[in-house]
This record gives sequence, structure tokens and C-alpha cells, in this order.
Amino acid sequence: MLDKLFKGLRSVLYGFSVAAMSVMLVVIFAQVVSRYLFNWTPEWSEELARYLFVWVVFIGSALIMGESGHLAVQFVPNHFKGTAAGKALQVIINLSGYVFIVLLLVQGTKMMQVMTFQISPGLEIPMSWVYSVIPISSVLMLLYLVKDTVRIVRDFSGPKGEGR
Repeated sequence: MLDKLFKGLRSVLYGFSVAAMSVMLVVIFAQVVSRYLFNWTPEWSEELARYLFVWVVFIGSALIMGESGHLAVQFVPNHFKGTAAGKALQVIINLSGYVFIVLLLVQGTKMMQVMTFQISPGLEIPMSWVYSVIPISSVLMLLYLVKDTVRIVRDFSGPKGEGR
């Protein structure tokens, strides 16, 4: 059941990323065309493209985390794979992930709250809407990290709960 949930979440995140990138492409293309043909660009176009890019980066980070696709140095973990040191290293890496993501969640939430009163000049939206992607993506990354933690715990317990 959880696999279905994560598969659905992946589909939603992927769909959002593709849609946001498509809108960003259209807006930037229209901006360039209007600049060269009419010597005018809408005030909001550059801002919208920039904010969509920020959202795509953070949502994409959560999406990639779900696929274990983040850039990582694998030499040491691969060298100790299957050993007690390798398992301990997995736990340390996993705990480091929790520290980073919780820090991102806490600080991102603070940043979002501080930006509530600032309005973007072009789109005239609260900047907290732009910054809200930080806690949203942090929660998504935490979900994927919990999934990875469950995998690590299962690896420790071995088949049929017998330990290795």
C-alpha cells in the first residue's frame, strides 16, 4: 500500500515539475519574442519564470531523493557494503540526512513566515508563497527518508526477522 502511495506521489511531483517547466519555457519564449518584436516585456514574466524555477528545483530535489538519485560519493559506502562497518555507515548517512532536512524544514518555515509581509513587485503575490516550497519539499524529503530508513531497518533484521 505504501508503494502505491509513493508511486502516486512520484507521479504528482513529476507532473508538477513537467508542467512548471513547460510554463516557464512558454513564458521565457514569449518574453524574448515580445522584447525583440515590440521592445516591451510584461513586468511579471521574468519573476514568474524565476519563481517557477525555484519551485522546480525544490520539488525536483524531493523527487530525486525518492529515487535515490542525489549525487553522492559512493566509494566508501560501496567498499564497506555488506559489512558491519557498512551498515553503521548507512545509519550515519541516514541520520545526517535527517539533520539536514529537519534544519531545512525549520529554517525554511521561519523564512516563509518572515516573508509573509513582503509582496513581489511583478506578480504582486506574497513572497511567502514562493518560500513555501522549502517546507513543502522538506516534508516530502522526510517522507522519502523515512522510507529509506524502513529499508535500512529491514536490511538489519534480515529475512523473516532472523537478523544477519
